[in-house]
Order: sequence, then C-alpha cells, then structure tokens
Amino acid sequence: MTSVEQEFIHKIEKHKGIIFKISKMYMSEKDDCDDLFQEITFQLWKAYPNFRGESEFSTWLYRIALNTAIIFLKNQKRRSFIGNEDFSIHAIAQEEYDDGKEERMAEMYKAIHLLNPIDKAFIFYYLEDFSGKQIAEQMGISEGNVRVKMNRAKNKLKDILNQHTTNQL
Repeated sequence: MTSVEQEFIHKIEKHKGIIFKISKMYMSEKDDCDDLFQEITFQLWKAYPNFRGESEFSTWLYRIALNTAIIFLKNQKRRSFIGNEDFSIHAIAQEEYDDGKEERMAEMYKAIHLLNPIDKAFIFYYLEDFSGKQIAEQMGISEGNVRVKMNRAKNKLKDILNQHTTNQL
C-alpha cells in the first residue's frame, strides 16, 4: 500500500461518521445507505489526487459527499428503487445510543427522508453546527440566502415531526 493510500484511508477512518450521517440522511433502506456510503468513499478516492489542502479535509469531504448523495438519490429515483417506507431495518449501533435516543433518531431520520435533497443538506449542516458563513461557502450562496433557506428547511422538518406526533395521538 502506498503512502497516499494510507493517508487517504486514515483520513476516511477519521471522518467516516460524516459519510455515515449523510448516507442515512439521503437513503432509507440499509442496502441503499451502504451503497451510498461506498459511492461517496469511491468518489472521494477519485477526487483525492485533486485535493490541494487549501481547505480542511472535512470541508472538502462535505462538499463531495453531499454532491454525491444528491446525484445518487436522483439516479435511485430514476430507477424507482426508493419508496419502501420500512425504516425499521435502520438500527443505530447500540454502543452509540440508548434505546430512547435511538428511537428519537429513527424518527428524525424518517422526517429528514421526506425533505428534498437541498433541504436535507441544510439540515445536515445545521446538525453539524456549521456557521452561516461556512454553509454559504459550501453551497455557493450568500449568507443571507443561507439564513432564509435554513429557516425554511428547519420549519419543514418541524412541520413533518409535528404531523407525525399529531398522527400518533
């Protein structure tokens, strides 16, 4: 294994949580989630020779991972593989979450799956505590536009979660 391969693997290991979160946000089926994780990793590897270190590795990874997820989702929709609403197979690792938190996370992911791809990206950045400036740089839009789009995405997510809660009562 070359030093470049070792360096890449080390960086991916360090940031695999980001890839996992993006995969779960964009795919509802475990197999599709795994496929997206693999596709993101592959796209990162293909693009790695062009990474010049002008930004943080994680910043570069976010951009490629989100773009890959959006393209992957569009391709999946064209093939009509998405639509099965059985989210129960998405068990979150026990060592990461307690049962109550796991259930809340599953509900959150269900709601996120109902958002459009761009709103998912804004919610992801929000959950990852990105600043408005960082999101603007990643998305290629103004900070003011980020605030507007972020508020809309959060309101859509709240509405979905509130509808779900109301329907359960």
